[in-house]
Amino acid sequence: MSGYLTKQEHIAVRGVDDMIIRSLLDRQQFSDDDGEARLLGISSASWPLFGLLWPSGAHLAARLAARPVRAGERILEVGCGLALASLVGHRRGADVTASDCHPLAERFLLHNLELNELGPLKYRHGHWAAPAPQVDSVDQPGERACVRGLYDLIIGSDVLYERDADAALAGFIGRHAAPVAEVWIVDPDRGNRPQFNRQMAALRFRLGEERLDSVPSAWAAAYKGRLLSYRRGLDDGP
Repeated sequence: MSGYLTKQEHIAVRGVDDMIIRSLLDRQQFSDDDGEARLLGISSASWPLFGLLWPSGAHLAARLAARPVRAGERILEVGCGLALASLVGHRRGADVTASDCHPLAERFLLHNLELNELGPLKYRHGHWAAPAPQVDSVDQPGERACVRGLYDLIIGSDVLYERDADAALAGFIGRHAAPVAEVWIVDPDRGNRPQFNRQMAALRFRLGEERLDSVPSAWAAAYKGRLLSYRRGLDDGP
């Protein structure tokens, strides 16, 4: 992987074997010689964020590890970055599709699948604000296989990182959520949560919140955040 430095770690996720993850070395890494990221609206400052492991992503992965694998259930991870949650679900046998708009997300995913001796995992390009051409497969140079269809569970972590007045993320979720669906968003108490809650309510999703705060330990830093759980067409059971 030229143009930037990486590292490799064993990541413990309760309920599954440790995952081996190749990530960027730090937030100083950047490489966009062909300008692809710039064309997608990804700045040099935000470029490395996809390739780092974030505490919210670990919480999402742990939650998915505890969920029973359900026959026929389709799961979509939005803004997957290194796709830790998708990798965990895939290892457990769930039907997971990872999605992101970063031009290197798929490359890192393929590498991490290899490191963990896992078979193919579906990846689709997902640009919330400006969807790419909707194709199911890549036949021509420059084409991307994009998110299509409906999903029973849509998950994401630390995706409410900016004010989204146009409801791009909520709209994307609304286009790809089945009539009966759940949405899980792990959020480290960012200030954009209330607006997103209103946008999801407009799509007929009911909100439930669960605190995920934890104190520091020998293996993890302190964390403050919550799981935002949205349900549509489901009863109020767990």
